[in-house]
Amino acid sequence: MLIKRAVLEGIRAGEITLQFRRWKRRTVSPGGTLRTAVGVLSIGAIGPVDEAALSDVDARMAGFADAQALRIWLAGGGKDGTLERIEIAWRGEDPRAALRDEDALSAEALADIAGRLDAIDARSRDGAWTARAMGLIAARPAIAAAELAAEMGLEKPVFKARIRRLKDLGLTESLKIGYRLSARGEQVHSFRLKR
Repeated sequence: MLIKRAVLEGIRAGEITLQFRRWKRRTVSPGGTLRTAVGVLSIGAIGPVDEAALSDVDARMAGFADAQALRIWLAGGGKDGTLERIEIAWRGEDPRAALRDEDALSAEALADIAGRLDAIDARSRDGAWTARAMGLIAARPAIAAAELAAEMGLEKPVFKARIRRLKDLGLTESLKIGYRLSARGEQVHSFRLKR
């Protein structure tokens, strides 16, 4: 579920508590969470809603001036899929952010993370990829994911899914275009190169 930065800031401030989407297939689930640029969001109840029944109160809770403004925005997204009302709230900071900033890892911590990466590589059908991906990002930060994926011989969605696994460990950061290694990622990458 893509949400614009201004809306995310409104959710974080508690000013926006609803979202509306037309989906053929939901991309979030009630009770789930969503990681975003401003932290983790909690997803509450989700249910179908009749567009004609949208009120000014609904619209303001979604960050619009009134129901007409919300309907205009909805019209821009097409008419395909069921219109659903999604309760949403800011849950807290993304825990990966704290991991990324760690820049003084102990030898034990470095070995533990390297072991996790080795386990990811061992389970991969394509063999070891984590060190190669980290090396590519270290050498070419802020390069589009499609270009990096091609260099690794992967489709872009597969490459991005793999980088999300590194990001979950606090090793990479997403940029406006491409990625870079975090402080933690640089330490781990250096440690693995020396093994």
